[in-house]
Amino acid sequence: MQFVDRARIYVSAGAGGDGCVSFRREKYVPAGGPDGGRGGDGGSVYLEVDPSMTTLLDFRYKNQYKADRGGHGQGGNREGKSAPDLVIKVPPGTVVKDDETGEILADLVRPNQRLLAARGGRGGRGNSSFATATRQAPNFAEKGEPGEDRWLMLEVKVIADVGLVRYPNTGRSTLLSVISAARPKIAPYPFTTLSPNLGVVKVETGKSFVVADIPGLIEGAHAGVGLGHDFLRHVERTRLLVHIVDCSGLEGRDPVDDYHQVRQELALFSRDLAERPFIVVGNKLDIPGAQANLERLQEAAGQEVVGVSAATGQGVRELVCRIWSALEELPSPAQEEVLAEAEEEMEIIEIPRSSRRLSDFTVRQEEDAFVVEGEGLEFLMERHDLENPDTLRWWMMLLDDVGVIEALRDAGVKDGDTVRIGEWEFEYLS
Repeated sequence: MQFVDRARIYVSAGAGGDGCVSFRREKYVPAGGPDGGRGGDGGSVYLEVDPSMTTLLDFRYKNQYKADRGGHGQGGNREGKSAPDLVIKVPPGTVVKDDETGEILADLVRPNQRLLAARGGRGGRGNSSFATATRQAPNFAEKGEPGEDRWLMLEVKVIADVGLVRYPNTGRSTLLSVISAARPKIAPYPFTTLSPNLGVVKVETGKSFVVADIPGLIEGAHAGVGLGHDFLRHVERTRLLVHIVDCSGLEGRDPVDDYHQVRQELALFSRDLAERPFIVVGNKLDIPGAQANLERLQEAAGQEVVGVSAATGQGVRELVCRIWSALEELPSPAQEEVLAEAEEEMEIIEIPRSSRRLSDFTVRQEEDAFVVEGEGLEFLMERHDLENPDTLRWWMMLLDDVGVIEALRDAGVKDGDTVRIGEWEFEYLS
């Protein structure tokens, strides 16, 4: 299975339906009032954790997701139908970032976690909503609110109990294939591992753990040299590291130097990762001279080194038991919570909505006009047809109610001056 750990996707929520302009028409009811209903809400876009997923492979083939818009309002105060939400499934351990700013929006790790990635637009109000004692027959309605949209960067950090780290070509692929059901590529040259591999290791009935390995680390890996840097983040969630060292001494490499170099790369990448509990494994003990190197390695590491031969199976069972014993002594992992059935209710994570209060505005004078700037005012203005005389009268009353007219007077506006709000301009008359 190919491992895909990053994906860039576009999400677009549905717009709200437009409000309806309608008047009651019934026999024997000569003065029917406005009865235009509001539009339905547009569908929102959610990202939801799916424990059965392990990669972002699906997003290679589809990267744009759009929810439907809401239905338009109808006469008889009938509300338009709201559109269904669009739910996009992602694997546990998905970090969601705003692609434009790089801001982390959510770290989705547990089942029943959802991120509201794009809000659906609210339906526009029908003309019945604008009726008042002094405006009994409004001949206008509100357009539906546009839905939010954004580009997202998804990044998966593999969720596993144990992370394998090593210098290239240490026999790790053979070892992983021996202790688990994983079938990584095996060949006698560096960088046969081009993507992380996952394997489930069974200790005995009811006892198992998940192992994740990464491409080999060479000098400069923390800065992007080789392949290991891109995948180091996949072992950041693991509880235990297993450092595999080639004790054969072949190809002129010294096991002790390899050990220190990998430890240094871990420290340069992340202090927390370097301080993670770890077990040192000396591999290829079936090769003459490896036992002597194992003893040197044990002295350099300052701890007991587990000697194995992945090729012959020597010491493999002892290694599996050693890993399990170490895991039992560590704190209960968050990973078990991730993969277990969650009993709690759905957790919704929301991206904060920008302020659209009508009272949040500024007034400044330019050479040719007085400019009123306010996200809430501009947003609301786009939802109304200001070519409609009834709408225009309502809009001017609204500007007075929220204090725009008073602020213009304070700024020195005079009759005949031009006032600009967004793309709309009008001539001020007191």
